[in-house]
Amino acid sequence: MKSWIKRSLFGVVGASILLAGLTACGTRGESHRWQTSAEDSAKFRVKMVDRVSGKLDLNADQKQRLTVVADKLHAQRTALMGSSANPRADVTALVAGEKFDRTRAQALVTEKTAALNSQSPEVITALGDFYDSLNPAQQQKVRDFMNRGSRWGRHG
Repeated sequence: MKSWIKRSLFGVVGASILLAGLTACGTRGESHRWQTSAEDSAKFRVKMVDRVSGKLDLNADQKQRLTVVADKLHAQRTALMGSSANPRADVTALVAGEKFDRTRAQALVTEKTAALNSQSPEVITALGDFYDSLNPAQQQKVRDFMNRGSRWGRHG
């Protein structure tokens, strides 16, 4: 295949994936808590920490480390959302005119990548501290959960 054809195909596929992913993220807000109040987010994090704590039999120190992980993940998610009140509108704006707004699409990708890059070291540190605080039996439960590919307590 000629190189210009390959580049064109990669460009079209990449743009399609970006557009589909951003649209899916934008659509999610209407029915799946994409944008929740700070109070609702805090309640959800407490519920998640309590649920995981029960499944893994965590002690107070481990539970506190898991709370730090949840808080760091929330901070990363908030940074990823950015200042946009409506992610779907951002994606829709890319195709609002006669031409695809490549500049704005690249700016969105750059913005989201920067948000991930800035928050990731803290998330990794928090996850590492939490996992390293687990005893071998708890670590095995985590690995088993990861290998199952489903969430605790869910059927299917």
